[in-house]
Amino acid sequence: MIKLKAFQIADFIDIKKFKNEYTGNLHSFSSYELFYVNGDNSYLYILSYGVVVFSGYSELKMTENIEFMKSYSKKTLNNKLSEELIIHENASVDKFGHNDVHLSKFSADIIKIVMLNVGQSVTLDYYQEQTNQMLEDTNYYTSILEKEGRLSISSKKLLKFIGKTLNVKNSIIDQLYVIDQPDETWDDEYISKIDAGIRTLFDIKTRFRDIDYNLQIVKENLELFKDLMQHKRSNMLEIIIIVLILVEVVNLFLEKIF
Repeated sequence: MIKLKAFQIADFIDIKKFKNEYTGNLHSFSSYELFYVNGDNSYLYILSYGVVVFSGYSELKMTENIEFMKSYSKKTLNNKLSEELIIHENASVDKFGHNDVHLSKFSADIIKIVMLNVGQSVTLDYYQEQTNQMLEDTNYYTSILEKEGRLSISSKKLLKFIGKTLNVKNSIIDQLYVIDQPDETWDDEYISKIDAGIRTLFDIKTRFRDIDYNLQIVKENLELFKDLMQHKRSNMLEIIIIVLILVEVVNLFLEKIF
């Protein structure tokens, strides 16, 4: 029995710097991942979008490694999200349960694909939290719009909110491309089968679509806020022009009289 545990520890991990300075046995790597296979049947998988996955590590060792990785991370999280999965080896039939899988074959490449999916699952939880918060924030302003018929907020404050929301939205979009099916699945039929089974187990595609749908709602709300702000500015300019014209008319009238 092999226990996997994934943590979302930050927004970003500098895997290039980590790769150059960490002395573990690097099995494979790419522009967004590092996969280490140690001699004591333990595995370490690091993903650039702030996720680290352990197998064969004690709680103490996992804590020590997470602390060590903080120096390579940006925007570390105080409350780490986590996901667990248990692998049963040498099974007669491949089977995917609620929080465990039974595999008839086992290798470093197979455990890597399982660790990848566990890591993607925990990062989807993280992105879901962020999109839910963005929806709450935008719903707050739309509720004000519904009650008062206008946005009772300064242009500066609204622009700061839009900027903050866009930064989070762009960060999520930049990272979600890694949820695509990995290259290994195209080369090995069994790995492809395991990948599909784990993705179904963690409901990866549905959760991805939910996040994408929420982002679209946020985008539409931000565009509405921007249009309202531009309309407000346009109205203000019209009022200023009218006032200036009135002042000029009054001046002309007074000049005629006096």
